[in-house]
Amino acid sequence: MSTTASAPPQQGAPVITRFAPSPTGELHLGNARTALFNELLARRTAGRFLLRIEDTDSERSQDLHTRAQIADLRWLGIEWDAGPDREDGRGPYRQSERGALYARELAVLERAGAVYPCFCTPLELSLARRTQLAAGRPPRYAGTCRELSAAERARRLTAGVPATLRFRVPAGERIEFTDLVHGPQSFASDDIGDFVVRRADGTAAFFFSNAVDDAHMGVTLVLRGEDHLTNTPRQLLILTALGLAPPRYGHVALLVGADGAPLSKRHGAVSVREYRERGYLPEAILNHLFRLGHSTPLHGLLTLQEMARAFDPAHLGRSPARFDEQQLNTWQKEAVQRLAPAAARSWLGGVLPPGLDEESASAFTAALLPNVLLPEEARPWVEIVFGGLPQLEPAAAEVVRAAGPGYFSAAAAAAARAGSDLPTIAGAVRAATGRKGAELYMPLRVALTGRAHGPELAMLLKAMPAGKARERLARFA
Repeated sequence: MSTTASAPPQQGAPVITRFAPSPTGELHLGNARTALFNELLARRTAGRFLLRIEDTDSERSQDLHTRAQIADLRWLGIEWDAGPDREDGRGPYRQSERGALYARELAVLERAGAVYPCFCTPLELSLARRTQLAAGRPPRYAGTCRELSAAERARRLTAGVPATLRFRVPAGERIEFTDLVHGPQSFASDDIGDFVVRRADGTAAFFFSNAVDDAHMGVTLVLRGEDHLTNTPRQLLILTALGLAPPRYGHVALLVGADGAPLSKRHGAVSVREYRERGYLPEAILNHLFRLGHSTPLHGLLTLQEMARAFDPAHLGRSPARFDEQQLNTWQKEAVQRLAPAAARSWLGGVLPPGLDEESASAFTAALLPNVLLPEEARPWVEIVFGGLPQLEPAAAEVVRAAGPGYFSAAAAAAARAGSDLPTIAGAVRAATGRKGAELYMPLRVALTGRAHGPELAMLLKAMPAGKARERLARFA
C-alpha cells in the first residue's frame, strides 16, 4: 500500500484542523489540550479550526454534554471557524445529522466488495477473543462471516438476523504513514483483522465516520491522543478504498498523573468544569496545557495569540505528559495577579457579602488578591473583615495585653476621628507610646483581624464597614 506522507506543515502553509469530541461526558483536561493544540496549529498557519460533535453512539451521547463541552471550550477562550453552532458548506457538524453521507459512502464500499455483513453475536465475539488470548495470540476478528455465500447472507438478512458491516482488510499488505510526532509507522494488514464500519443498529462506527468526515470536511492535519495511533491504519484503509484524501496525523502523548498512571479521578479533578468551579482561571489552565507534551523556550503567562505564534509541532514530545497541579498553581498565581480590578471583583464575587458597596469590594479585592490562589481561600477573610469581633488565640491575646490599654485608647480615638485610615491611627499610637515597626503595627493587626499575619492591613481597613475599626480597637482600651 502506498505511504501517506505526514511531514510537518511548512511555516505559512495554512492547514485545516479539527477537534471532534464525543458528547458522552465532561470535557477532560486531555481533550481540552487536544482542542488547544489543534486551534494553535490552525492559527499559527492562518488556517481553519473546526469543531465536530461525534454523537453517533446514541446510547451514550447526550445533548447536555454537547452544550457543556461547548461552554467549557468557550470559557477557555478556544474558538472555531465552523462547528455545530456555526455551519458552513462542509457541515452539518453533528455526526448524528450526517447519516445520508455515511450511507452513500458505505454503498460505495458495498458495490466494491470491500465490506460484508457480520452476524456474529457479542457473546460469540467475546468467546473468540478469550480463546485467542488463551492461545497467546492478539485478539482480532476471526473472519467467521467473511466467506459466507451470497445466498446465506441474503437468507439471514431476510430472516432479520442482526448484522454489523465489516471492512474486508486486504491480506499481505503493509499500511505505512509518517506520524507528525512518532515518525514513520508501518502496520501489517494481517495483524489488524476485519473491523466494524456500521453497527447493528445502522449507525456508522467510529473508524468509518471519523475518517469520512475528515475527508469531506477538508481536514488536512489531525492532532489527537496517541491512543488513536493504532486506529490510523484502519482509517487509511477506508479512505483509500473510497478514493478520499487522508489528513496528516500527529498523535500526542497522553496526560498522566504524578505517579505516571493515566490521568483519572483518583488523581483529583480531571474535568475543565471542576477546575472552573474551583475558581481556576482559563489563562492558567491554557498555559499549563500548552506546556504539557509541548516544549517552548518562552516563559511567563502567554496569551492564546502568543501561544499560536510559539506552537511548533516539532516540539511535541513522545513521553507521557505529567499533569502537575502545583505547576498549574504557579500559572494560577500569575493569572490572578494580572486580573484587572473589575475582573478580580467578579472572580471573588461568589464569596463577597451580598450588597457590598463597590468601594469596599474594591478595597477587599485589592487586599486579598496577592494572598489567594482561589476564591474559596478568601472566605475566612470575609468573616474577619465584615463579620463580628474576631476571637483571639492565646498568642494573639498576649500581644494585645502587652500593648496595654493606653495603646488602644489612642488607636480607638484616632479611628473615631479618621475612620479606617491606617496611617492616621498608627501615627496617633506612635505619638502616644513611642512604638515603632512591628511593635507598633502588630497589636493593631491582631486587634483588628484576630491574626498576626495576612493581607495588607491598610486595604483591609478600607474595606471594613464604618465604625468597625473603632469598635474592635476600643474593646481593649
